[in-house]
Amino acid sequence: MAKERIPDWLNSSLWSTTPSVDDRLHRFSLSPTTTTTTAAAAVSEPIVQPTVPVSPPAAASRPQYTVTSQKYEFRDPIDKNSNNNSNDNDQNASPSGVSPDDISRQAQLLAELSKKVVNFRELRRIASQGIPDGAGIRSTVWKLLLGYLPPDRLQWSSELAKKRSEYKQFKEELLMNPTEITRKLEKSAVDDHSKSESSGLLSRSQVTHGEHPLSLGESSIWNQFFQDTEIIEQIDRDVKRTHPDMQFFSGDLPLAKSNQAAAEADSFFCFVELLSGFRDHFCKQLDNSTVGIRSTISRLSQFLKEHDEELWRHLEITTKVNPQFYAFRWITLLLTQEFNFADSLHIWDTLLSDPEGPLETLLRVCCAMLILVRRRLLAGDFTSNLKLLQNYPSSNISHLLYVANKLRSQASN
Repeated sequence: MAKERIPDWLNSSLWSTTPSVDDRLHRFSLSPTTTTTTAAAAVSEPIVQPTVPVSPPAAASRPQYTVTSQKYEFRDPIDKNSNNNSNDNDQNASPSGVSPDDISRQAQLLAELSKKVVNFRELRRIASQGIPDGAGIRSTVWKLLLGYLPPDRLQWSSELAKKRSEYKQFKEELLMNPTEITRKLEKSAVDDHSKSESSGLLSRSQVTHGEHPLSLGESSIWNQFFQDTEIIEQIDRDVKRTHPDMQFFSGDLPLAKSNQAAAEADSFFCFVELLSGFRDHFCKQLDNSTVGIRSTISRLSQFLKEHDEELWRHLEITTKVNPQFYAFRWITLLLTQEFNFADSLHIWDTLLSDPEGPLETLLRVCCAMLILVRRRLLAGDFTSNLKLLQNYPSSNISHLLYVANKLRSQASN
């Protein structure tokens, strides 16, 4: 069989040379101050009530830029304490590494968020290029892209209050203290007795039968309470060790503590929206279906075959590297274990901005990851290739996303 010609753009020296470290990598360096700001931006920054921004700087007329002359202050419309938090956040964001592109993009995003009704098409276009750190922009944009906030800015306050109230009610219903449940059961028994004398008054021992705090019965509310408590404590430990090098995740920062209730509710609903597009990947019964994780991994394999058959053949036929060995983690964890936290935020900016949904962009990014190391893969055997893909090397994220976007263009053509 004749060997299929490789597209010229795949043979470019760009794939084999190490890209220069641009200002984005400097901007994303994980220093104690910048990582705190970045984490806060992704998890618990207050909602924007932006002031009218300055116009984007001209591309050629101003060779030097500064951001110290204009200070943006983002506030949660229903959080009275967000003022101080925003100030602390702004102080943590150093302007020294901000590029002209970031200043322009920040001004464009602020202008879009200042409109009465947000233009989602324009918002996606700007956000897909990367959301600048600081000023609370990312948290607001992500809430909009995930559908947690409506496009009408006047509805933000009421929608946030409604959702946070719903979440509080969920916790009260699902995490109720057994003592309170027992009290309500006893009160209900007394009420029933007063309505019908024939029913008889239930004794305290009858009401609380099987509900002793040391009961191990499956139906025991006390047993369920202690199990739920263990799960909550485990989640808390997992969150703190997700990024132990970041002070924010320890929960000790004033910003984290003051916004904890609101951030918890917002994160819950945003996670629900995000998971709605990936939930089938976590259902074992659907693994072999057309919507399961194996089907998605097969799509990635087919995608690589369409764009670089030589690499696909070497990986899956010659060296027999099953894509499940590396792609399962890439896809199910949305690349958060392959890159550092700051780079993951940039990737997610692009994933969430895709109007087709994050999965399509995710597969393109995964394919681009393979293409960027194609020469090393073509020269490697099973062991070296598997090690490389399970421990993906540091990369220029802007360049990676550029290649992923080029794959979109190649597919459309």
